[in-house]
Amino acid sequence: MARGVDGPVGVDVRVQPEPDGGATLAVRLDLPAPPDRDRPPNLPLTPEAADPRHPVWKIPLSRKQNSVPAVAHYDDEAAIEQELRALIARVDALEHEHRDLKHELAETNSGVLAMYVQQEERDEQFRLAHAVIFRELEDALRPPSPIVDGIELGVCYRPAGDDTPTGGDLYDWFLLPDGTLHITVVDAVGHGVTCTRNALNVTHTVRTLALEGHPLHDLVRRTDQVNHGAMATILLARLDPRTGHLELANGSHPAALLLHDTEASYLPVPGRGVGFPLPGSEGVRTARLTPNDTLLLYTDGLIESRGDLAEGEARLTHVARRHAGRPLDSLPSAIVQDMHDVVLYPDDTLVLAVRFTRLAED
Repeated sequence: MARGVDGPVGVDVRVQPEPDGGATLAVRLDLPAPPDRDRPPNLPLTPEAADPRHPVWKIPLSRKQNSVPAVAHYDDEAAIEQELRALIARVDALEHEHRDLKHELAETNSGVLAMYVQQEERDEQFRLAHAVIFRELEDALRPPSPIVDGIELGVCYRPAGDDTPTGGDLYDWFLLPDGTLHITVVDAVGHGVTCTRNALNVTHTVRTLALEGHPLHDLVRRTDQVNHGAMATILLARLDPRTGHLELANGSHPAALLLHDTEASYLPVPGRGVGFPLPGSEGVRTARLTPNDTLLLYTDGLIESRGDLAEGEARLTHVARRHAGRPLDSLPSAIVQDMHDVVLYPDDTLVLAVRFTRLAED
């Protein structure tokens, strides 16, 4: 009670006899000022005096036998034992709650784990279903190889990701009425379904114009006039299976690569693609294929996987020469596998291989 009071505090302690033969301990404090009423002391025994500056406590010391004590006698050991029992009971209760919480947590974790397992199973089912759908869609978009005497054909398509097998890299090959093999390779700019739709529109436009008899050098320009809003590079090739005569037209597409014996050479043709300024092939390049010559037509995903176009073209020349003797059905995939040993910039990749096997007999 004297804590926080400025100044000296007097203490008067006396033992006073009582009429019943007992005694009382009287303790009086003399405070220099009344205690702070805003912060009353937390005392186990309230003083009896009303004067706040002179509080007095009276504590009975002893009583005659059979007299009623004014203050109950407390056994320290019994109090400690009682407190320990209360603490032990509280610990037991906390331990019980802890066990219950662990049990509930285990059940919750088990339920969450089961939910994750079910979710993973559903995701795997969705992935498998999507793969089937994508593969069927891919098969629908990739035209079958025409059967041409004197020419072998091979193709490899690798999407940028396993879940996106239908990108903007498409091709088309068919026979013209005069027996010439026509090949179209398209790489539409963009991603997703819109990109695939643009690529399909371009290939279908080229097929329609080619079958109508429009000259090769004019197909890129006319295709641009029909496909408003689309943007795509395009490479066109025509090969006469009787003579090996080859014609190429190009619109901003990577140049074809010709494999002759142990030599490999690019066949560039200047031009601008569909949707580019001044679209059209600036001319038609011609070449003569001899038996066992192989022509590679591809999209830029093959040579730009490391980000350096010049390096990609040099690597493709080396890789194509190393695999030139392979059967044509495995040649494109072998080239793609070697070119994609390191992929820094994934993109759809398409490789067509055309091998001229023999001249027509007179």
